[in-house]
Amino acid sequence: MLSDNQNPEAASDDLQIRDGKFFAAIGYLFILCFVPLILKKDNKFAQFHGKQALVLFILEIAACILKAVPAVGDLVFTASFVVFGILSIVGIMKVLMGEYWEVPVVSEIAERISF
Repeated sequence: MLSDNQNPEAASDDLQIRDGKFFAAIGYLFILCFVPLILKKDNKFAQFHGKQALVLFILEIAACILKAVPAVGDLVFTASFVVFGILSIVGIMKVLMGEYWEVPVVSEIAERISF
């Protein structure tokens, strides 16, 4: 039964968050970004975070490729590893709190992804 201050749409959103929380959280762990995208296609919360995690994963791969560049490659790789690691940890924390957190820059790219 719904409380007075809760509408059916909010209850549905709460259910989506509870149902997709685990999948959205593990999505921020490297290649596991595909888990929410494949297993929770009908869950808006898991898809939102899964798409952001996919963009982070692609950027991580790009940073690994840039490591091959002499001199600056190691610096770029190390800096990006730290930044992407922090963004992933914050993403996991936001998922566990049940929040739709837009990762700066990444969320703009993730919004364009459609399956």
